[in-house]
Amino acid sequence: MPESNYLDAYSGTGVSSDAASRSLRELLPSIKKTFALRQGTGRPVLDIGFFANVLDLGGGQGLAISTDGVGTKILVAERLGKYDTIGIDCVAMNVNDVICVGAEPIAMVDYIGVEMADPSVFRELGKGLLRGAELSGISIPGGEVAQVAEMIRGVSDGRGLDLVGTCVGLVPLDRVITGSDVVEGDALIGLASSGIHSNGLTLARRLLLDSARFNLNSHVADLGRTLGEELLEPTTIYVKFAVEALRAGIPIKALVHITGDGLLNLTRVAAPVGFDIEDPVEAPPIFDIIQRAGEVPVEEMFKVFNMGMGLSAIVAPEEAGGLLDLAGKHGHPAKVIGHTSREPKTVRLIPRGLAWKGSH
Repeated sequence: MPESNYLDAYSGTGVSSDAASRSLRELLPSIKKTFALRQGTGRPVLDIGFFANVLDLGGGQGLAISTDGVGTKILVAERLGKYDTIGIDCVAMNVNDVICVGAEPIAMVDYIGVEMADPSVFRELGKGLLRGAELSGISIPGGEVAQVAEMIRGVSDGRGLDLVGTCVGLVPLDRVITGSDVVEGDALIGLASSGIHSNGLTLARRLLLDSARFNLNSHVADLGRTLGEELLEPTTIYVKFAVEALRAGIPIKALVHITGDGLLNLTRVAAPVGFDIEDPVEAPPIFDIIQRAGEVPVEEMFKVFNMGMGLSAIVAPEEAGGLLDLAGKHGHPAKVIGHTSREPKTVRLIPRGLAWKGSH
């Protein structure tokens, strides 16, 4: 379909990055005032904008905390009646954020909001939450279930569902990672994603299912499986790799979870550096299918989706080999994709001739 229809589809999803940014600017002044309400134990030590914040527990110990949900990937699960993997996504989206500040995740609580409680659905949700916890080495010591039929609607009557988690982890305060010590010339390492993960599903569904008229149960030759199986592929969990690297004393300068906003997540590193990507991680076929379904401009693909890279690590060049070996040990395909540059907060995707400064 022509680009104008792609733009119509994007705006028609109800997702507006500009509106979200403007809304966040209205919220943050009040949120930041709460920082002063807690001094000593429990004091936030980071500003807003990192993948997790860290609370001062005293004695040099910090508690990292972050929250995230599964998003509209849940609607794919609803259409297929398959709920046994989205719990993995909920855990992954949270623990992958917590490791980015150098913390070891230890526990997560969940919130399950439903239109109508269904024991069979909850049993399947539990399977995914358990598997995510196993892959992360965390416990799920509690949570909340809310039946809010007036607020939640799904793709069919009674099936509305939302799944959100809040994760905590431990990190010594002198080992919190923010990327403040990243310098020009550091190595940029990309770890492969398992596919679309849990971001961009609103646009992907609109283009694939509504515009291109794909069927979730149809086998797609380029994928080697059905579209539904591809879209429900669980988000990769990078915890055991990151924790082993940190325990081994590998001096990781930054960890970046590539989620919504795609490559622009790199600019959340604290140091005033840019990022030159010369050899990007290969994107799985699902992204080419999405792009062709909506004739999506390539610059938008790299802003909305992870495009094959779920996590990035920044280290001094001489540390890259050891980190790559460790990624391979944990089953994460990885490679050096580029290096940091002197142009602050700029991402250059050199093979594509593209550059982003801020959100432009």
